[in-house]
Amino acid sequence: MPAHFIAIAIGFLLDRIIGDPPNWPHPIRWIGTSISKLTCLLNQGRYRLAKGAVLLLVMIAVVTTIVLAIVGFAYQVSLYIGILVEAILIAIGLAQKSLKDAAMDVYEPLAAGDMGTAREKLSWIVGRDTDHLQEGEIARGAIETVSENTADGVTSPLFWAFLFGAPGLWLYKTVNTLDSMVGYRDERYEQFGKCSARADDVLNFIPARITGLLLMLVTKDETDMPLSKRLAGWLRDARRHPSPNSGYLEAATAWQLGVTLGGTNTYRGVVSNRPEIGPGTNPLRAVHIQKAIRQMHTVAFVFWLVITGVGVLMYAIA
Repeated sequence: MPAHFIAIAIGFLLDRIIGDPPNWPHPIRWIGTSISKLTCLLNQGRYRLAKGAVLLLVMIAVVTTIVLAIVGFAYQVSLYIGILVEAILIAIGLAQKSLKDAAMDVYEPLAAGDMGTAREKLSWIVGRDTDHLQEGEIARGAIETVSENTADGVTSPLFWAFLFGAPGLWLYKTVNTLDSMVGYRDERYEQFGKCSARADDVLNFIPARITGLLLMLVTKDETDMPLSKRLAGWLRDARRHPSPNSGYLEAATAWQLGVTLGGTNTYRGVVSNRPEIGPGTNPLRAVHIQKAIRQMHTVAFVFWLVITGVGVLMYAIA
């Protein structure tokens, strides 16, 4: 079996149990700092679309080369050292535990009735205004974050690690970070961030749909509706979402929990309306945050099992 399959298994387990130790330097911070500096240099004047493409290519080339060099050197020293180093690089590129912890930081005060703390904790993980949100809207914000990031932070990195090992995972993480920093449709980033946003859409296209389908098939149904009806609702609502990929995740979460996601958000006082998705048979409550976390853990594990099984089969056939 290729060594990186073993490294993926170890990295997946490390992230699930340990996550990112607090105050440790994280590569995403270094990548983010580099993106910020290059953006200040390039995002001005003419030819911003081309300059944004240069940013994308430079960041991919630099990060992938560094990870390839680290992993290649480690495997040259020893197979076991190589597996360990690659596993660590994979673990720090995943976000199961950190995603769970961030959502639980919202859930615990919300369940205790401490609305002020719940709103503050939610503001740490979403961009919307949280000052006046009530229980259902606070829960919705946390659930949407967990749902969307099940792909961004777990299954999409696993998918690219399966194909190309740690370098593939960090190529994906670089593009995903670029999208989160410059992939906005506003006057400043519309042209400059377009290539990064499109690249992120492409890299998430397959894993987002696999993840959404697994959410529908392997997590607990809270609606008592037939699977065929839920699948039809999932596909319909996924296409109504403004994101070509996140819709498949949020719609699956909504239909499995029987809640409504989407709707009205406010960003710095500006109202934004998104289509509502999901059956809305169950009113949103704090407990749905816990259920969304369980969905994330279940799907992440099954996704890992699937790609491992495919890898073993491919290796056996070869």
